[in-house]
Amino acid sequence: MPELPEVETVKEVLKSKLIALEIKDVLIHHEKMIKTDAVADFKDKIIGQKFVDIKRRGKYLIFELDDYHLLSHLRMEGKFFYGDGVKPRGKHIHAEFLLCNGSWLRYEDVRKFGTFHLYEKGVDLESTHTFSVLGPEPWADEFNVDNVMAFIKGKKMPIKSMLLSQKVVAGLGNIYVDEVLFAAKIHPTKKSGDLTRGEVEKVVHYTKEILRQAIQHKGTTIRTFSHQHGAAGEFQNFLQVHTKKDEPCPRCRVAISKIKVGGRGTYFCESCQTGAQK
Repeated sequence: MPELPEVETVKEVLKSKLIALEIKDVLIHHEKMIKTDAVADFKDKIIGQKFVDIKRRGKYLIFELDDYHLLSHLRMEGKFFYGDGVKPRGKHIHAEFLLCNGSWLRYEDVRKFGTFHLYEKGVDLESTHTFSVLGPEPWADEFNVDNVMAFIKGKKMPIKSMLLSQKVVAGLGNIYVDEVLFAAKIHPTKKSGDLTRGEVEKVVHYTKEILRQAIQHKGTTIRTFSHQHGAAGEFQNFLQVHTKKDEPCPRCRVAISKIKVGGRGTYFCESCQTGAQK
């Protein structure tokens, strides 16, 4: 699943392509992706709109149009493709935005889990059902030790699951939670409410630091976006534990373990990361 660094990378590439272009037509091939409007209404509203800006909130892309916020979540397998000219539509292309300069933006999703939400400008996105469940951005003032301590107080949920919930901080997914907890030396099954203040300080610090590094390297994978010039993320070359089962821990050389936490494959070092849930 694309996480914050990958979505941030997609955002920046799309900004270089789409700003000021007008949407001339919209083709929707899987109607269930449109969550806030009937498909006919969705198309009527955005045809003729121009791309003014592209932003990100958590794992959501926000396409700022003249009169609307168009939100897109890539979920597990979503990808955007920008191009021009005549090219056959692949069987997994479920949305097409035809643009004024003859180019197009296509959305591909093998598993059809991705979503589009459309809100009028003037709506406070943070108050919508879509965003009201999200915690703060990693670099927002609200993501601090005191707030995290207050939120997790008394919680029995494993810290891995808590960080994946998006309620503590927005944007973390399976890859980066594993990396943050390894850097912080915290066992992924430790009860959230049992974390010490010092451990929470490490979670806050490494969340910011690791995501910042991943953005600099254009994410762990750029499979969520392709364009005619090509692009590739590099952060997979810097992963410490994720996908490293049976490889030696970079700190202590004990073999990296893999377990399931909340149904998610989880990589960690049994020697370095302490405090397993009992």
